[in-house]
Formats: sequence, C-alpha cells, structure tokens
Amino acid sequence: MARKTVLVCDSCGSEVDEAKGAVMRVTYTDARRGAKQADLCDTCAGKMPGRAVARRGRKPKSALAV
Repeated sequence: MARKTVLVCDSCGSEVDEAKGAVMRVTYTDARRGAKQADLCDTCAGKMPGRAVARRGRKPKSALAV
C-alpha cells in the first residue's frame, strides 16, 4: 500500500502543493532554548518579517571579473 504525506501550512492551515512551500527555522542565541521550525505556504512565507540573505559560497567567475 502506498502512503502520501500531506504538508499543511502552520500559519493558515491550508494544504501546501508540491514544491510550493517554505520552511521557517528560528534559532535562539541561547543554545539551551533549542530551535523552532514551521512549514509555510508561499503566501504566508511572503508575509513573514525578515530580509533576504545572500547565499553562502564562492561568487561565480563572471561576478568577479566586473
């Protein structure tokens, strides 16, 4: 028998389509408190506060030549 996992948004409660969701992870500076994680749909993830963070790693060669 096959099983299907259904992902539900923790904010609004709607079902999240395949490849249409996001995971928000909050880590505390006090390590004893641990971390919290929430599954979000695209619309709820867009409403969350915060700023875009640059991706880690090397810059592509084309960006270095500028």
